[in-house]
Amino acid sequence: MALLEKINNDLKDSLRSGNKIQAETLRMLKSAIKYVEIEVGHPLDDTEILAVITKQVKQRRDSAEQFTKGHRPDLVDKENAEIAILEQYLPAQLSATDIEAKAKAIIAQLGVTDASGTGQVMKQLMADLKGQADGKLVSAVVRQLLK
Repeated sequence: MALLEKINNDLKDSLRSGNKIQAETLRMLKSAIKYVEIEVGHPLDDTEILAVITKQVKQRRDSAEQFTKGHRPDLVDKENAEIAILEQYLPAQLSATDIEAKAKAIIAQLGVTDASGTGQVMKQLMADLKGQADGKLVSAVVRQLLK
């Protein structure tokens, strides 16, 4: 089943069951997908939809961080609930140790020895890990390895 079909079916199910937060989140996701489709001028494939979902998760994490700083636990909880819903559509996220192993392999492959090669490593590593790891975590791991 295509990813967009799954999102549509889950939206219908959440509306039938009265799951308000899931319905709102999936509606916002469908809206974001539609905006990107209009922007690029064609229907999105699953890979492009995953990129939209990843961007939505990142936005919600940033919002939750800001709400935490603003002492708004109610809004933090809402953002975290939306993140949990969106993450159901993403591939399983890699752990820091898995990222570290892949980063070490790429560092060895590229022959990078110091922090000046961070950009090269990040470029290739993020391409390899597309959708499987958060960029902040990958960056932290790479910086630690090249320290």
